[in-house]
Amino acid sequence: MVDLFIDRVLLKNNKDQDELDTEREIIMRLQNRILMLFFASATCETCRQFAPTLSDFYKQLTDEFYVDRAAQLVLLYISLDQSEEEQEGFLKELPKRCLFLAYEDPYRRCLEAMFNVEEVPTVLVLRPDCSILIPNAVDEILRLGTDCYHNWQEAAELIDRNFMNKEDFEEKSMRSFSDPVRRLKYKVEDEKKKKKKKKRKGWGGGGDEGVEADGGD
Repeated sequence: MVDLFIDRVLLKNNKDQDELDTEREIIMRLQNRILMLFFASATCETCRQFAPTLSDFYKQLTDEFYVDRAAQLVLLYISLDQSEEEQEGFLKELPKRCLFLAYEDPYRRCLEAMFNVEEVPTVLVLRPDCSILIPNAVDEILRLGTDCYHNWQEAAELIDRNFMNKEDFEEKSMRSFSDPVRRLKYKVEDEKKKKKKKKRKGWGGGGDEGVEADGGD
């Protein structure tokens, strides 16, 4: 997911519209999180009706007023508005914690084409690896509310850092990095054991294999 927005500028939906414009900032904000891309337009009546529901959904999962620890979830508004004024007006209906792309950024339309967005509102849910989890979660959010996130979290196999000690998370991360090395190590050791066993069997039985092995030594 991070690669999708490297070299882009993401804006925070706060009063100052602070920028996330460095690779480190974007990685820290998006890494190991489920991303909701909200494609909408202020001129779309259905979008305006859905915005308060989406805003409440996101707040209940990420706002410390509702939860002890925020969910690993990011909301990014992809404006399909016809003017910057329309976009600014619609952003007022969305949470301050959400992100958005500047109106003049053509990447908005690139994302629309990239994910074949054909209707608004669309909430495209992406796994941390940028693969599509839900093509459009609008109906699911309306039906299930915040239970959606728990389904997404399980389907995305997200490492839930909120419910792990720092030491446990670091151990799990290190184990995930070292697993391929350890598997290769054990594979080599198993092959060595099999060769030694086969060699002893041939030598003890006086077979050709044992003779060849003995001669080789």
